Amino acid sequence: MGMTMTQKILAAHAGLESVRPGQLINARADMVLGNDITTPVAVNEFDRAGFTSVFDTKKISIVLDHFIPNKDIKAAEQAKTCRTFARRFGVENFFDVGEMGIEHALLPEKGLIAPGELCVGADSHTCTYGALGAFSTGVGSTDMAAAMATGEAWFKVPSALRFELKGKLGPNVSGKDVILHIIGMIGVDGALYRSMEFGGEGLSSLSIDDRLTIANMAIEAGGKNGIFEVDEITRAYVDGRVSRPYTVYAPDPDAEYERVYEIDLSQIKSTVSFPHLPDNTRTIDEVGEVPIDQVVIGSCTNGRLSDMAAAARILKGRHVAKDCRTIIIPATMQVYRDCMRLGYTDIFLDAGCVVSTPTCGPCLGGYMGILAAGERCVSTTNRNFVGRMGHPKSEVYLASPEVAAASAVMGKIADPNRI
Repeated sequence: MGMTMTQKILAAHAGLESVRPGQLINARADMVLGNDITTPVAVNEFDRAGFTSVFDTKKISIVLDHFIPNKDIKAAEQAKTCRTFARRFGVENFFDVGEMGIEHALLPEKGLIAPGELCVGADSHTCTYGALGAFSTGVGSTDMAAAMATGEAWFKVPSALRFELKGKLGPNVSGKDVILHIIGMIGVDGALYRSMEFGGEGLSSLSIDDRLTIANMAIEAGGKNGIFEVDEITRAYVDGRVSRPYTVYAPDPDAEYERVYEIDLSQIKSTVSFPHLPDNTRTIDEVGEVPIDQVVIGSCTNGRLSDMAAAARILKGRHVAKDCRTIIIPATMQVYRDCMRLGYTDIFLDAGCVVSTPTCGPCLGGYMGILAAGERCVSTTNRNFVGRMGHPKSEVYLASPEVAAASAVMGKIADPNRI
């Protein structure tokens, strides 16, 4: 029986010729990731287990991004725990204020993930790196502690779903619309503990940022991971970022999938996820009249330069609605600098937006945009659960940067092709 991309990577990292769905394995990690929320728990477990060293100082990344700069005393204490641990063991990939970014945008940007590699991270959206043809998945902080010490993690090999892409996206339609469409189609448990594998001729029309967005939200369909076939677009992205050798894994012709979905990208419309689950989707022509109080453009899902460019293109020469607070959050310091260099920051400020330093901030209800009771927010983030961005009686609508920017201008959910 042939293997999928995910199964091939897991087999290689477990030192096995082949693996099958449901098999339990130990596999070596090329990168172990934590942030300022999950790392302190891992550090406590690391010390409790009696570990006295890490497996490789180059293969651990700790990114302070959720509540950084420190929002309160608890956040400060958590960050201090991370800083102390990083200094204690000489963790080389430690990113703090002034150097950090949102972790799942920062690691690809820095070339810390390459095709064919295996990454575990104590954050559910670690699945983002599948956009580069890597196997990456979220784990608990206890697993992170063990992986930091041993360089290994255990897995149950997942079965797979295949998404065969064809066609090309239309104007003001992006990767966010693709993944919201898919989640709306299969549901929040439609890929439960399965690998979501993407291929087909339609890949050529998806930028690496589109792919990062799609892979990022594989977890919102319950997926163990999302992964894309490696092509010239992937290679162009990692070229100059990754200097170490890497291995590209392609699915076998006889790889087995539980189901194959054919997705015609040309038929996908701007899509909005209504409260309070990501699969509660409507296309932009089905939305109706939904006034809003706030817009957030950023996060590990949509805070990259192309997302900033899309928002700037729509906001240029316009002003956000009077009663619509609009928060722009570049995902990394490099994106922040590029926004200034390209004039996007001025466009945002002229439009009446506020521009933040990189942070997860409002995405998980941390700070920089908490909602009050009854308020509605259009956000480019990845989750819209009850109370996700503040008060339990607030509402979050997930959308692309294009829809979010258009909605900010109109003060209601709006079609970016009709403003």
